[in-house]
Amino acid sequence: MIVAIDGPSGTGKSTVTERVAELSGLPHLDTGAFYRAATLAVLREGAQCDEHAVVEVVRSAGLDQRDGGMFLDGEEVSAEIRLEPVTAAVSSVAAIPEVREILVQHQRAWVSERGERAVVEGRDIGSVVFPNADVKIYLDATPEVRAERRAAQTGEQSAAVLADILRRDAFDSERAASPLMVPIGAVVIDTSEMGFDEVVAEVMRHIEAKV
Repeated sequence: MIVAIDGPSGTGKSTVTERVAELSGLPHLDTGAFYRAATLAVLREGAQCDEHAVVEVVRSAGLDQRDGGMFLDGEEVSAEIRLEPVTAAVSSVAAIPEVREILVQHQRAWVSERGERAVVEGRDIGSVVFPNADVKIYLDATPEVRAERRAAQTGEQSAAVLADILRRDAFDSERAASPLMVPIGAVVIDTSEMGFDEVVAEVMRHIEAKV
């Protein structure tokens, strides 16, 4: 069974997906970590200003996700890929069609190696990566709520976080390659006024109904 969980940042996607994977006994794949690790590789090579160079760096990068960690050329980079330099650059790297093609191949191979069994989170999982997923969920919330959640995690000012969220939403939704969208057949869950346990229970309800 493949469960696709999509949605913009700040909806609780990562924590919900981790818990759902644990409860369902399925492997968990965070596709955003692949894009962040690829971006880190690009930044380390100083290639971000040349699209062709970006693609070649990503193509040659050794990317893997195991035991809850993200690895770049054998080095665990789980913490480094969450730092501001990567966060600021990841949307532009992810917008390059060839980069998305390379990373989609990585993601499909990862799930294939696990017997087509996984809970996969991202921004184009149900629409592009696994359009035939058994369960498709789209988590959403108002930008203001998402900004408050992110600010509580990072300690930043809510106004600054909100501006960044709106920028990334526009960038991700308007990009030509695999834009952020509600996949066909997805169940939309607005988490704005829901607690973590409520969201997990609702996702699990749809998974159990499919089983």
